[in-house]
Amino acid sequence: MMAGLEGFDAWLRSHVDRVEAALDEAMPRPDAVPERLHQAMRYSVLGGGKRVRAALVYAAARACGPAGDQNQTALDQAACSVELIHAYSLIHDDLPCMDDDVLRRGKPTVHVAFDEASALLAGDAMQPLAFKWLTDMKIDPARVVQAVRTLAIASGSHGMAGGQAIDLDSVGKTLSRERLELMHTLKTGALLAASVSLGAIVANAHAQQWVCLNDYGRMMGLAFQVVDDILDVTADSSQLGKTPGKDAAANKPTYVSLLGLNEARQLADALHGQALSALAPLGDDAKLLINMADYILLRKN
Repeated sequence: MMAGLEGFDAWLRSHVDRVEAALDEAMPRPDAVPERLHQAMRYSVLGGGKRVRAALVYAAARACGPAGDQNQTALDQAACSVELIHAYSLIHDDLPCMDDDVLRRGKPTVHVAFDEASALLAGDAMQPLAFKWLTDMKIDPARVVQAVRTLAIASGSHGMAGGQAIDLDSVGKTLSRERLELMHTLKTGALLAASVSLGAIVANAHAQQWVCLNDYGRMMGLAFQVVDDILDVTADSSQLGKTPGKDAAANKPTYVSLLGLNEARQLADALHGQALSALAPLGDDAKLLINMADYILLRKN
C-alpha cells in the first residue's frame, strides 16, 4: 500500500529548495578564478535534478527520532556533499569516452556546453569539495570520520566507480542476474545507500536504527536502478531530461533486457516492499522514508 503523498510533496519541494540554496551558497562563485571551471561546476550542479539523494539524507535523519534532524547545518552539508558526488558522476558518465551523451537534466551536457577538458576538471574538482563539506560538519569528530569513510567507499572502486567499470566492460555481453545486481548495487545503489547512512550518522543513530536504515538503503538503492532501466524504455526525452533508449542502443545489459519489462516491474515492486518492511520497527518516525520509497518507485524521470 502506498503512503499518502500530499504532505510529502510539500516537504520534498521545501527540501529540494533547501539543498539548492545550500549548493548555490557553498559552490565557488562564477567570477572566481578560474572562471570557466567554476562556471562549468555551477552549470552541472545547480538548477536541475530531483535531489533524491539529498532528500534521503534529511529523511533518514528524521527516521532516527524527533531530535534526529535538529542539526540542520550538518544535514545541509551532508546533503550537498552527496549531491556533488552524484553531479560529478553524471559529468563523467556523459563524456564521449564513457556513455557519450549530449543531454542531461533537459539541457546540454557539460562537455557540450563547455568542452571536454572543462567537464573533466569540473568533475575532478567536485570530489574534494564534497569531502571538504563533510569535514566542516560540527558534529562529533568520530562521526565526521565515519561520514567521510562512508562517502569515500560508496564513490570508489568498491562503489560507484567500480559499478561503472563493470557497466563499461559489459557492453554487448549477457550478464547473469547476480552479476547485473552487483553492477547496479555498486553503480547506483551504493551512493543512494550512503545518502541514508549520512543522515543516520548526523542524527547519531542507535544500533537498531542502523540495521533498519542499512536494509532500507540497500533495497531502495537497487530499486532506483530497476526503475531507471524501466524508464529508459518507457519514457521520452521530455520526461527523462536525457536521451531515452541509450542502454538498448549501446547494447548494455539492463533489468529489462534480462528479465523483460513485466518482470522488471515486479522486481521493483518487491524491492519496494522489502524496503518498507525494513522500516517497520521505526514506526511513524520512518514516514518520510516510506514516502521516499513510494516516490522512487512511481517517478517518471
